[in-house]
Amino acid sequence: MAPQREWFQTDYYKVLGVSPEATEKEITRAYRKLAKQFHPDANPGAEDKFKELSAAYDVLGDADKRKEYDEVRRLGPLSGSFPGGFGGAGSPGNGGFSFRVDNLGDLFGGIFNRGGRSQQTSTWPGGGPRRGRDVEAELHLSFEEAVEGVVTSVNVVTAALCHVCAGTGSKPGSMPITCPRCGGTGSLNDNQGLFSLASPCPECRGRGLKIVDPCPNCGGSGTEPRQRKVKVRIPAGVEGGQRIRVKGRGEPGENGGPAGDLFVVVHVAHHPLFGRKGRNLTLKAPVTFSEATLGADITVPSLDGPVTLRIPPGTPGGKTFRVKGRGVHTGTSAGDLLVTVEVTVPDRLSDEQRKAVEALARATSESPRQHLGVRQ
Repeated sequence: MAPQREWFQTDYYKVLGVSPEATEKEITRAYRKLAKQFHPDANPGAEDKFKELSAAYDVLGDADKRKEYDEVRRLGPLSGSFPGGFGGAGSPGNGGFSFRVDNLGDLFGGIFNRGGRSQQTSTWPGGGPRRGRDVEAELHLSFEEAVEGVVTSVNVVTAALCHVCAGTGSKPGSMPITCPRCGGTGSLNDNQGLFSLASPCPECRGRGLKIVDPCPNCGGSGTEPRQRKVKVRIPAGVEGGQRIRVKGRGEPGENGGPAGDLFVVVHVAHHPLFGRKGRNLTLKAPVTFSEATLGADITVPSLDGPVTLRIPPGTPGGKTFRVKGRGVHTGTSAGDLLVTVEVTVPDRLSDEQRKAVEALARATSESPRQHLGVRQ
């Protein structure tokens, strides 16, 4: 294997946090720990770090590559491997080592995006960072919980790091390798003179890493469906059918992309007494004929405790009274309690009650139906 320019620039032992005398087991253990910590699914935005770790393990995890890497690092780029410090192919260096430059663009990578490894993250749909999918969950609340607000949890099934491979996508005991076709960039350049066209690498599908031995549990994806509980804060005054957005708690992103969002659809149970009209609570309060006729002070319930309501004389059935500030509290404002009175008519009368009603009827000379143009 021809040495890579990165071998002179990067201390792979330092990348993995091990000493040059580390054993194979120590190197593997260090890589697995760091790969789990910086895997893009667990740590969005850490794709470059994850690729750097994989490149380091690809060399140090292979006994032959590690031996060649140690020799290259010992000789250094100024040892005669290049003329004047950077020799051409086949140039003898101190100790007889020769270094081959396959593509001069690798030495000047990035100029007009020609040759060598691109340092930019791929941006095509198949290989660049992709935002995770949004997920939806349903939440059933009591009437009081919806009015007052609540902190609770919902169960969602989303993709999570595979518990077998810890998100690497590889079978336990093996690790992803840097894609040999694109060198870990995830892209292939088609040089067109002064410019070049980049396309996703078909071998690694733009990821820059290649799964040699896929995990039997996740098939190489690094994720598996898993049920989890997500804590959500429901604001006071939420209404049935409303969707609450919980940012970043959806499906994890891919290739370092951000996670999707969780949308919680709220269902609110009916209350045996109260209804809702936006921020206002509604209530129907039965009153007797005498209370409606003569007027009375009645006590009605509210979610904050009983309140006294004055019914003026001659109140007709169906009239609505407003009790300020006894509705739904949202932030610094509050709705009202709307009380609609209903005049009740008894279906059974005692003898005394009947005599009283008959006396009232005899004393009533005007018909309430006169405006209809009839005499009775």
